[in-house]
Amino acid sequence: MADEVLARVGASAPRRLAGVGMLGFIGVFALYVVAAGSPTAGWTVFLVATGAGALALAMRMWQATQNEIELTIEGLRSTDGTEIARLDQIEAMDRGFLAFKPSNGFVLRLSAAQARSWHPGLWWRMGRRVGIGGVTPGAQSKAMSEILAALLAKRDM
Repeated sequence: MADEVLARVGASAPRRLAGVGMLGFIGVFALYVVAAGSPTAGWTVFLVATGAGALALAMRMWQATQNEIELTIEGLRSTDGTEIARLDQIEAMDRGFLAFKPSNGFVLRLSAAQARSWHPGLWWRMGRRVGIGGVTPGAQSKAMSEILAALLAKRDM
């Protein structure tokens, strides 16, 4: 019963391709500008760093979005085995319009700081905050946040 998956959030193939494609385009375009015309040394360094960074980020996003986030009675976890947040650690959830949250997602506030982790397009964790969402469908994230809100309300009764 504790391992029963109540909700899943994952990136669909078109969303993955769009996100990775945009980052890849930025990387390739920045490197093309350097190769096509020799800008000043400062711009060359900036464009090479931007291009390489965007391509590295695209590869990282491609790898991260292969996984999904699962909600169980015990908390949130990734399908690669990473524990994102236990239910007993979650103090609050913010899914409002003005919240600092990923696109199509929500943010959690934990009772204690956790190790930093970043899976572009899927989830991130910095200190006491966890962001879920990115290139994920809004309907899946909304369903997960509703179920999580119900679990939190039941826990706090």
